[in-house]
Amino acid sequence: MIDFKSKLGRKAMRHLKQEYFIWLTTTASNGTPQPRPVWFVLEGDTLLIYSQPGAYKLKHIINNPNVSLHFNTPDPKGEEDVIVFTGTAKIDPKANLVNKNNAYLRKYRTGITGLNSTPQQFTQDYSTAIRIQLTSLRGW
Repeated sequence: MIDFKSKLGRKAMRHLKQEYFIWLTTTASNGTPQPRPVWFVLEGDTLLIYSQPGAYKLKHIINNPNVSLHFNTPDPKGEEDVIVFTGTAKIDPKANLVNKNNAYLRKYRTGITGLNSTPQQFTQDYSTAIRIQLTSLRGW
């Protein structure tokens, strides 16, 4: 379990609450890391991400649920606000759909509109929920 009361933990929590994207890295079947920026919301001690049902990241997670996540650092030298999580990902068929997830809609409604979509259409297109249990944190 991650100590979000430590100095690094508090910094990580600020990022989890404020950042728009997080980089999710899964592992392809040949062992190659596959990073991609994704939208996310924090739900308790897990992250929830929505995916298109045919996305490769889903196949990667089924084959290897170990993932890492990180944020871009605002520091041009990359010496500050480095936050890296590891976690275990799974497909979550019980998660609320996008159009029933108020926190997700508050955060990404403008982004959904920017994709020329509606919450209903986005819910159909991104119908697979991924839940990530965060297991470790490192950074500075």
